[in-house]
This record gives sequence, structure tokens and C-alpha cells, in this order.
Amino acid sequence: MQRRVRTRAIAVVSALGLTGVLGGCGTGGGSSDVTLRLVAADYGTGAANSSEKYWSALVDRYESDHPGVKIDVSVYSWNDVDREVKEMVDAGDPPDMAQIGAYADYAAEGRLYRAGDLLSIPVQADFLSQLSVAGEVNSVQYGMPFAASTRVLFYNKELFDEAGLTPPATWDELAENAEALKERGVTYPYALPLGPEEAQAEAMQWMLSGDGGYTDLGDTYAIDSTENVETFSWLRDELVGKGLTGPVAPGKLDRAKAFEAFAAGDVGMLNGHPSLMETAGKKGVKYGMVPTPGVDGESSSTLGVADWMMAFEEPGHRDQVGDFLDFVYSEKNVLDFSREYNLLPVTGSASRAMAASEQDRDLAPFLDQLPASELYPVGNMSWAAVNAEIKKQIGKAVAPGGSPAGVLGGLQAAATRAESAG
Repeated sequence: MQRRVRTRAIAVVSALGLTGVLGGCGTGGGSSDVTLRLVAADYGTGAANSSEKYWSALVDRYESDHPGVKIDVSVYSWNDVDREVKEMVDAGDPPDMAQIGAYADYAAEGRLYRAGDLLSIPVQADFLSQLSVAGEVNSVQYGMPFAASTRVLFYNKELFDEAGLTPPATWDELAENAEALKERGVTYPYALPLGPEEAQAEAMQWMLSGDGGYTDLGDTYAIDSTENVETFSWLRDELVGKGLTGPVAPGKLDRAKAFEAFAAGDVGMLNGHPSLMETAGKKGVKYGMVPTPGVDGESSSTLGVADWMMAFEEPGHRDQVGDFLDFVYSEKNVLDFSREYNLLPVTGSASRAMAASEQDRDLAPFLDQLPASELYPVGNMSWAAVNAEIKKQIGKAVAPGGSPAGVLGGLQAAATRAESAG
């Protein structure tokens, strides 16, 4: 039986795969003029650091200064949160705010407030510029960035030292290192997670390192570009085909499992984001980090990922939502969230504070890359559908005997259809 748990005005959903069902919007103990509903994603790794704890503390502080407003937060795992919001919207009962993975489809349907109609000018202006632009549809910002990360290549220092290896800067060096690690019995010389959990991230990281990407300079889908086909052909022939990616087929390997294997000392190299530092550190793995290798040298660009906050017009609480979001995006709150979950701040003020802080020095390699990173084409209404198709299909592009051109061509056709439908 699914159950609802409330802590003051907070509805909690475990990150351990359990889902919850909201009953009504209720106001908890005591009356209020307005109750705002927020649906948020869980960034924790378990009950001990669930995002519910972050929101509970933040809401307590806000409500103490705003007695006429209650904030009802529902936290869902990333496996469920986007679907939960869609079901609420489809049922005609959207929340006031949603903090999820994509916003453009709701913006294109005319369901969202413009960021400028909600936030004060200083708060909106504080967003990092490339994230503000990524939050736009037709040059109007609807998506408010909430959390960001970039990717670097992690490597196991002990395994590298034992094999006399140095961190790779090129694809060929990465393949040579992987071969040496395989000879020494390393389970995953290079972990290539193209399973459905987050295949779109690993795929884009490799596309960028091969001078490609999901779109061209005009933001038109170019999934089957010559550069991308060459990249996945190289992966198929030089890594997967030579047994350098471990015992699990890349199309079946999820990122979480790859991270667990790295923390267990079974992976020589893999692309990772900041949370891997804590996961590996807790297990005593000595790791190093270097920029993503490219065809002929360090990749000129890296993957940037942002998650999004949005506000739905239908509940009609624009002023109260705007005031609460101004509080959410204060420097202190952005820093607190980023530090709790090893993520990068989405505002200039918090980014400068993090860059100047000794306690955040481990995040410096990721923070340095954020201004030049490339994000998913989240401003395209079609991205949610294209993203889902990539997760299902991209692993086939590197399977032994598979056809990168065929798989990428199929994804390109699907993207074109999704764009036309939009």
C-alpha cells in the first residue's frame, strides 16, 4: 500500500524506489490564506539525506516569516517525479511549482508563468547567463535553473599506479589505458553506461568530445551527423568490440551501477559528475579527475546538466509564488543545496562564493567548466520525447555488429517527427 507521510507541511517520498500519492492540498496544523504546492525531485541517496530534509528546513524558515502562506512540498524520486507532475497536469490539477527535468513542453502549451513575471529583477539577473538562455522558449525565460553539474573523467589512482599509467588526454590514450587495465584483470577498464537511466548524458559527453552533439549551431537536431557516427563507430570498434567496457553490455549498464562499481574499485575510468566524489570517497577509493579526452586532445567542451524550476499559471498564486522563489534563490539557500548534494550553483552570487571558499575546493574542476559547458536542447518542446527515445536506443549503436549510422539515423528521424508534431 502506498502511503503519505507528512512532516509539518511536507509530504515525503522515499528515494529508495517507493512512490507516494498526494491526497489533498491541506494546510497542516493551523489556517492560512494560501497554500502553495511544490513537487520536487529527490537528490538524496537514501532516507538520511533525502531532499525532504532540505525543503523541510527551508520551508520552516520561510513560513516563520510569512504566516499567511503555507508551502506543501511533495518529494519524489527521479524515476517518478516527471510522471507525477504530468499526471497532475493531465488531471487538471497542476501544482503551483514543479522542480523537475524539463519545462519546454509545458511552456509551449502556455501553462507556465514567465520567470520575469515571478522573480524580482536582481534574482532573475543573478542566474548564470548560459542557464538563463537554456531556460528560454522563443527568447522568453520560463525555466528557472535549479541545480547544475558538469562532467569530468574519473580514474582510479591505485589501478593506474599499479599499471604505470598516466591519465589520458585523447581517445587513443584512453583505449591504450583501458587495454592495460584489462590485462591486469580490472573488471571495467572503462565503464560506458548507456543504459536507460541516463544514457543521454554519456552519449552527449562522447558526442561533444568528437566535435559533435545533439544539435548543430542553429539548434536543429543533428543526431546522425558525420561526427557523431564516427564517434559511436570508434566506441563500438575500439572499446566495446575489444572487451574494454566490462561484463555488462553498455546498453544495459546504468549510471548508478557504474558509479557503484567505481566505488567498489572495479572501474578504471568513467565519466562522472560531482556526486561521485562522495560516493567513492566513502568507500576509500583514491581517485583523480581530468578533463574529458577528445579525438586529438582534451575535449573543447563538456556536458553541462541543469534541472529546472517552473511555476504553473492555473493555480493563480503568482505573487506568493514569486516571493517564495525569491527566497529559494537567495545566495544562502542556493549554496546550502549545492553543498548538500555536491552540485553546482545556478546563480552568479553563489558561484562566486563557492569559488572563493576553501571548503568547496573539490568542486573547482566542475565549477571551472560550467561557463563553457553545453546543455541538452531543453528549450525544444520535443526534447522530452527525444530524450526518452535516446535512452531506449543509443546503447544499440555500440553493440558488436551494430550500426551506429542506422541507430543514429533512426533517432534523427524520431527527433524530426517530434519537432514536426510540436
